[in-house]
Amino acid sequence: MADQYAQSGEHKRPTEIPAIRWEEPPEGPVLVLLDQTRLPAEEVELVCTDASALVEAIRSLAVRGAPLLGIAGAYGVALAAVRGFEVEEAANALAGARPTAVNLALGVRRAQAAHQAALARTGDPRQAADAALAAARALHREDAAASARMAEHGLALLDELLPGGGHRILTHCNTGSLVSGGEGTAFAVALAAHRAGRLRRLWVDETRPLLQGSRLTAYEAARSGMAYTLLTDNAAGSLFAAGEVDAVLVGADRIAADGSVANKVGSYPLAVLARYHHVPFIVVAPVTTVDPDTPDGASVEVEQRPGYEVTEVTVPQVPVTGAGGGVPVAPLGTQAYNPAFDVTPPELVTAIVTEEGVVSPVTAEALAQVCGRARRAANDG
Repeated sequence: MADQYAQSGEHKRPTEIPAIRWEEPPEGPVLVLLDQTRLPAEEVELVCTDASALVEAIRSLAVRGAPLLGIAGAYGVALAAVRGFEVEEAANALAGARPTAVNLALGVRRAQAAHQAALARTGDPRQAADAALAAARALHREDAAASARMAEHGLALLDELLPGGGHRILTHCNTGSLVSGGEGTAFAVALAAHRAGRLRRLWVDETRPLLQGSRLTAYEAARSGMAYTLLTDNAAGSLFAAGEVDAVLVGADRIAADGSVANKVGSYPLAVLARYHHVPFIVVAPVTTVDPDTPDGASVEVEQRPGYEVTEVTVPQVPVTGAGGGVPVAPLGTQAYNPAFDVTPPELVTAIVTEEGVVSPVTAEALAQVCGRARRAANDG
C-alpha cells in the first residue's frame, strides 16, 4: 500500500508560515495570508491592503475554513477602519463573500460592533479602529484556545468509543491549522491521537473539486509526521466494507439549531456509509459554528461554485485553454453541478465536539445548552 508512514521527532508545525497575521509595515497596516491555492507546491503569501482584496482571497479559497474565515472577516473590518475606508460597506462585502460559513459573518459583525460602540462612545475614528483590531485579535486568541479544548474533548471521546487505541480515522476536506487560529478542528483531534501514540492511520479523502484533502490535509499530515493514506472520494465505501475505518472526523461550516451539519460536499455520503457500517461519525467545530438563527438543514444556504472547477484542472506550467484558467477535462459547454457543501441530518451524527464539551446524542436542546454555557463563559470572562 502506497502511503506515508509516521515519523519520529519533535512536533513540527504543519507550516512555518501562519495562515493569517496582521502586520504594520511603514507604508500602513496589512493583512497577510498564506495562499492556500498554491499549496502544497509552494508557500506563498498574499498581502491584503483593503477589504476588497480580502473578499477576493475568500472567494478564491486562498483563505478558507470556517474558524479562519471568522478571524479573517474580523481583521478585514479592522483593516478597513485603520486605513480609513467605509467600514459598513467593507463589512457587508466581507460577510457576503461566502454565504454558507456562518463564522465569517460572525467575525465581521463582532469587529463591526466593537468599532461602532467605540465610535459612539468617543467620536474618535482612531480609537474605533483600535477597538475593531482588538476584537479581531481577541477572536484569534479565542479560536486558538478553542482548538486546543476541542482536541482534548475529541481524543477523550475517541478513547471512550474505541478503547485500546490504534484508531483508523477517515477525514474529509481540510480541518487543520490552515483553517484555524490554532491546530484546527477535526484534524486537531487526529493530531492529538497521533501525539498520544493512538493513531494507527489517517485516511484522507482527496475532496473534490479543489482537492483540499490531497493538497492541504495530506500536506499538514506529512509535516506533522502522521501515518496517512490518500484516497479518492469514491473509494471511501470500499474502505468501510473492508473494516478499515474506526471513526469519521469532519469539521463544519454551519450547524443548524436542530443539529444539521453543513460541511464540504461529500460529508453526507460518509455519514450514510458510517451509519450502515456502525462507525461513529463525529463533527468537530467551535460553538461559533452553531447558528441558532438557522432552524434546520433545509434552511442552510448552500454555496454553488463555478462549473469550471469541475470541468477543468489547473496544472502548473501547462498552457491553459479553459474559461477558468485550467486544462479542460470535459467537452466544451458541459454544465457542472458543483455545490460547495452538503447537509448531514442530526440523526446521522454520532456526536458534535465543541470547546465546551461533547453533544451526543445530537439534539436541538443539547446544542442550545452548550451554546448557553459558551455565552455565560464569555460574559463571565
